[in-house]
Amino acid sequence: MNYFIKRVLISLPTLLAISVVIFFILALAPGDPLSEFGSNPNITPEIRENIRKSLGLDQPIYIRYFKWLFAFFQGDLGYSFTSRSPVLELILQRLPNTLMIVGLAYLISVIFAIPVGLISGMKRYSLLDNIFTSIALFGYSIPPFFTGLLLIIIFSIQLKWLPFIYDGNLKVTDLNSFFLQIKQSLMPIVVLSLYQTAVLMRFMRSSVTEELSHDYVRTAYSKGLSTSKVVINHILRNALIPVVTLIALDIPSIFTGALVTEQIFRIPGIGALLIESIYRSDTPVVMSIAMIYGILIVIFNLIADLSYSWLDPRVRL
Repeated sequence: MNYFIKRVLISLPTLLAISVVIFFILALAPGDPLSEFGSNPNITPEIRENIRKSLGLDQPIYIRYFKWLFAFFQGDLGYSFTSRSPVLELILQRLPNTLMIVGLAYLISVIFAIPVGLISGMKRYSLLDNIFTSIALFGYSIPPFFTGLLLIIIFSIQLKWLPFIYDGNLKVTDLNSFFLQIKQSLMPIVVLSLYQTAVLMRFMRSSVTEELSHDYVRTAYSKGLSTSKVVINHILRNALIPVVTLIALDIPSIFTGALVTEQIFRIPGIGALLIESIYRSDTPVVMSIAMIYGILIVIFNLIADLSYSWLDPRVRL
């Protein structure tokens, strides 16, 4: 319990520092959120100034920061400068698409990467290990945008099997729409899964290989324990510690989207919303998404720290 309280107390000033950095960098960044009105002759300088006052942009920056911070932690993320819609509403509209694609891809990656990395580490330098390592090197070396374009050329343009533009308005109401949803989700999920599986598998293999050389493994075998018990009760638990760290750092991306992949397949997710908001200097939306990402990073790092204490009780000391 003391370990948990200590980690929480460390996390609070970290969140405060993140909020300060995010707000001041974006508030001081070049770009005017009202620049889109500049070419409109019907909007006079007086009207633009009134709009600026209504958005609170005429107030000192430190007052705007405290107002934004208190409102944020009360669940009020403000309003978009461009659409004038609540930021929370915009995020909730895009979140299901992001969770559907990025979340499912990451789940598939974890399910495959951990056992494959474990087997590869236990059978290192064997034919099976060489095959797994080659596939992982292939997936890790090729950037997702190239893989996405390659799949589009093969399966959408040449074979015409899969759509290359994601329909965010598609609702699953029957069996036919369910299969359409699978078809349009297949390529982005494969792109994200291939890269993430390769990263996790390489970490897992490296961690298992390192654990095999330790004295406690030889001691466990000398005591007559079976290979399965040594692997599950000793090697796996210790090998998962660095992998848990990587997973904890990656999970927040499930909620904030895959920027490149969502752009390639035109997925209306959080990543696409972030890119659009940056182009339009829509500061409230960018701040909210960045702050949510920072909060998730801190939370999942805390979860990872607590997982360490379960995997290795020495961490609590």
